[in-house]
Amino acid sequence: MEMELFLIRYLHVISGIMWIGLLWYFNFVQIPTMPKIPDEQKPAIGKHIAPEALFWFRWGAFFTVFFGLALAWRSGYLMDALLLEEPNIGFGMWLGMIMAFNVWFVIWPNQKIALGIVEAEADAKPAAARKAMLFSRTNTMLSIPMLASMISVQNPIM
Repeated sequence: MEMELFLIRYLHVISGIMWIGLLWYFNFVQIPTMPKIPDEQKPAIGKHIAPEALFWFRWGAFFTVFFGLALAWRSGYLMDALLLEEPNIGFGMWLGMIMAFNVWFVIWPNQKIALGIVEAEADAKPAAARKAMLFSRTNTMLSIPMLASMISVQNPIM
């Protein structure tokens, strides 16, 4: 059981690093840098780098939540956390699930439009890009209390 919990926790942490690392990359590196990139070089970002990064981003989100829920279940506190009877863990879990929902059902569908992966009217692309960016920024802000909540369980202040 200990080895199983170690493996699940390890996969949860690795997935979380992938997800939150890419979230912060998008918000602190790629988005602010895009206006500085010459127009002739932007297609390389939109056609190659962004779709690949978004692949790892959304699957990092999925597996972070999957392994987090598996860890909570195998450790015996899943329902207590989801019902916020274990508020530190539960708060972080809920924020993570909200963020993953944003990734799969708001950010990714809008990024597909913005990047031209799916057919859309030309005027829909800027609106989709803005919506994806706003939800991505929201997730960035939610990631701070989410991470603090998850870390505080193992590193209590008092």
